[in-house]
Amino acid sequence: MNKITAAVTAVGGYVPDYVLTNQILETMVETNDEWITSRTGIKERRILKDKDKGTSFLAIKAAEDLLAKNNTDPKDIDMVIMATATPDMQVAATGVYVATQIGAVNAFSYDLSAACSSFLYGMSTAARYIESGRYKKVLLIGADKMSSIIDYEDRTTCIIFGDGAGAMLFEPNEEGYGLQDEILKSDGIGRQSLKIEAGGSLFPASAETVANKKHYVFQDGKTVFKFAVSNMADVSEKIMNRNNLTGGDIEWLVPHQANKRIIDATSKRMKLPSEKVMMNIHKYGNTTSATLPLCIYDYEKQLKKGDNLVFASFGGGFTWGAIYLKWAYDAK
Repeated sequence: MNKITAAVTAVGGYVPDYVLTNQILETMVETNDEWITSRTGIKERRILKDKDKGTSFLAIKAAEDLLAKNNTDPKDIDMVIMATATPDMQVAATGVYVATQIGAVNAFSYDLSAACSSFLYGMSTAARYIESGRYKKVLLIGADKMSSIIDYEDRTTCIIFGDGAGAMLFEPNEEGYGLQDEILKSDGIGRQSLKIEAGGSLFPASAETVANKKHYVFQDGKTVFKFAVSNMADVSEKIMNRNNLTGGDIEWLVPHQANKRIIDATSKRMKLPSEKVMMNIHKYGNTTSATLPLCIYDYEKQLKKGDNLVFASFGGGFTWGAIYLKWAYDAK
């Protein structure tokens, strides 16, 4: 019997209709289109304006898109992993609700949170369940309603983030396609550099924490940028070397869409031309857990069976890593 690997067999995605452009942000905070574009590569981001809808809405839409495109019966799904930094609420896992709402009544589910690396870590987790031989269909969803935790009077963060969701279905493969190798890293040195200070067990919500805006994302941009540039590039280069891959062997870099300069530094280290780098940060901004699957969602029609892909991410905590995957199907 051939070795079982975990291959991606279907992709889905969803972004809200409302487009928050740089020009609109110019009317909200002291900034301008040229400044934002030159430092981040972002032109616009999508925002879920309905206050009665949370991350689960985005996730459900992406999952339904995947199921419809692939003609998959949700009852056949064994497991749903919900990668997110913005769950609907504490304690009750968002993934459990999403699984029920999409009709995955035979699946078990839980949330996985590692900031912007959540989906990358989720790929590793999904692969282990598939490789065990016990599970046949694992649905991994990355979704975040980042607008729910952004202070739109803070120009250091409000220009960066957007809302969105993407999903991938993992199934067993015996032809050698799917996840080949991974390098996953973390370092608690980043705990104070990218965080929401209040609302957890250390600093529970109070009138004071709300008044002092402690429930919004705080980012030490210079520190995060410095660590992201070096570490995301390091692991991407390392996973290539470990698998005897050159830039000519890689069809696509699938990078976390945090900052165009970080993406450019990573591709340069990998010796990849820009046409081999998936990029949609200009359209969506940083959608946190959704950036990697939304890249695949946007580029799916260009992928060919056997393509070598390197996924790379960096997130708060700090968390980061790279995954080498062989694509398993031609665009449908």
